[in-house]
Amino acid sequence: MSGTGVGIGQRPETRKQMMVKMLWTGIWLVYLSAPVSDLLHGGHGAVAVVLGWLGLAGFVAWYLALLFRTGRRNAQEFVLVSLAVLSAESTLLVLTLGREWLVLFVYVSIASGAALPLRLARWTIPAASALMAILALLVADGTDYIGALLIPALLGGFAMTGVRELVRTTIELREARARVAQLAANEERLRLARDLHDLLGHSLSLITLKSELAGRMLPAHPDKAAQQVADIEQVSRQALVDVREAVSGFRRPRLAAELAGAQVALTAAGVTATLPPEPDLAGVPEESESALAWALREAVTNVVRHSGARGCTVELLHRQTLDGPRLELTVEDDGSGGAGNAPGNGLTGLTERLEKAGGTLEATGTRRGFRLVARVPAGSAADVGSAS
Repeated sequence: MSGTGVGIGQRPETRKQMMVKMLWTGIWLVYLSAPVSDLLHGGHGAVAVVLGWLGLAGFVAWYLALLFRTGRRNAQEFVLVSLAVLSAESTLLVLTLGREWLVLFVYVSIASGAALPLRLARWTIPAASALMAILALLVADGTDYIGALLIPALLGGFAMTGVRELVRTTIELREARARVAQLAANEERLRLARDLHDLLGHSLSLITLKSELAGRMLPAHPDKAAQQVADIEQVSRQALVDVREAVSGFRRPRLAAELAGAQVALTAAGVTATLPPEPDLAGVPEESESALAWALREAVTNVVRHSGARGCTVELLHRQTLDGPRLELTVEDDGSGGAGNAPGNGLTGLTERLEKAGGTLEATGTRRGFRLVARVPAGSAADVGSAS
């Protein structure tokens, strides 16, 4: 537990926590006024008084050691031994000095509840209270003290077990909140990594292609080269906007815009593109549309960068399945590139996106190239059409 406070059953870790716990423990020690009064005004002999003071000092010292050592290794064994020592010392003082010393068993009971788990405290608290009751019957006028001490011993001990459990639960809750915050931070880092990978991969690939085209056109066709340079500027500016939106968490790609971007990227790479018309996405959840837009961007980027394809076909279909309507995006090329032996960062991030939207991803090689199929829930959307 951090801060200035330290819980019951918890070992103080700083000097300030030590002082706070000492203050609270010291307040409860004022109930030892009955034994102190007995030593001062009980009419005992000098030897009995000296031994009584030593016994009381030893009891308080061991009691404090018990409370302040809780939380260390082998603490449970130390607590049980300490409770046994305190009970034996209390018994001896009651039998030799009288009924005023029965109050020591209240401290034994409360220490049991504060330092032991409930499975043990539920036995030690009644045991300490029962021992006190037996001794009250043995000493002179001890029965007068049973009613005044038995209930505080039982209630105080079990109340401390409740407080101890409350402290433990509070600590666990704080740790759980810290873990949730850490998981949220990790999720945000993963989202940002996925967005930047997909955004920059696509944009930089397109900039590279258009730069190569501009370089080849420059000697013979300066006007066309200038147009490619203008396109590069436009793509760069849009990339900056996309990155800012991704960092702020507002990036929501649209399928229609990605289809238009796919046409530009594939054409610039010299790939013959067959794309569907602008789809009707009425009723399709925004999360599903965004997941498919990311899938299209990643698939087209891979076609442009890795496949060496001459043709690429994109299909967008609405299918009715046992799980409800599904929107299916298929991107297939005739190149030699494939998925490789293991999915890359792009496909891994894309799979996570689709799963988050309730969809699935299939990426397999074919006899003529490579096919990527992404499926997401379509809600109550009408047919969105098929490939043209």
